[in-house]
Amino acid sequence: MTQEPDDSPRHDCFGCGVRNSEGLQIRFEVVGLKACGRFVARQSHQGYPGVAHGGIAAAAMDEAMGWAMYAVGAWAMTARMEVKYRSPLPLDEEVFVSAQVVRDRGRRLEAEAEIRSLSGELLAQAAGLFLRLPDERTRELQQFFLGSDQRPA
Repeated sequence: MTQEPDDSPRHDCFGCGVRNSEGLQIRFEVVGLKACGRFVARQSHQGYPGVAHGGIAAAAMDEAMGWAMYAVGAWAMTARMEVKYRSPLPLDEEVFVSAQVVRDRGRRLEAEAEIRSLSGELLAQAAGLFLRLPDERTRELQQFFLGSDQRPA
């Protein structure tokens, strides 16, 4: 991963931003073509008592699929996402989220993600369609986030 400047706006991202106190603060690692991270849903993310709101799981998997785009060198945005909830996402317990691009059709990229407990229980799955950004917009975002024309991964 390219080192980002301290003032990068990514640090404020809801999914991966370390400065966003209400966000998920997922610290991703790109391993080959897979994005992997861990996070803890906190009390402020509660839906029903004791479990995270379903949107928290969806946000975590959307973020993971976004990072999977970086793994294949793409800047892309979510066009569609389908989520399957398998088991409630607990509060105050670390969980594992991962994603990878499963199909590259030029402008359209398809990805899959999942959240598992640290013991391996499948909590949620997602499939997403991402649209690759035009070259000009990609260059603008690279400059905005990275401060140069460096690739994100």
